[in-house]
Amino acid sequence: MAKSKEEEFTAVELLLADIAKALSHPARIKILKILAEKNICICGDIVEILPLAQATVSQHLKELKRVGFIQGEIEGPKTNYCLNYGFLKKAGDSFKNIFDKINKGENLLCKTKKK
Repeated sequence: MAKSKEEEFTAVELLLADIAKALSHPARIKILKILAEKNICICGDIVEILPLAQATVSQHLKELKRVGFIQGEIEGPKTNYCLNYGFLKKAGDSFKNIFDKINKGENLLCKTKKK
């Protein structure tokens, strides 16, 4: 029986890849910055700041929420979005950990001439 390629990777590796994918669009980075500045925001408020259509902003919010960067609370016909600081800490710590491990081996893996 064939194994799924995802079975070859750890849960942390899959999480980091998913986080990186979610952050791979500059609009999503900007949305996170907006939410950090305003603490809570409605999709329409973000649309007024970004040069994107409401439907596009909604899709970016959906992806950020799917991964766990943001939370949304429905109030009537609107959804208030805010940062999920617990997940942000987990994501930051996970990336720091992997980069620390990578950097420890930097001189062992590749010897290149410095310019």
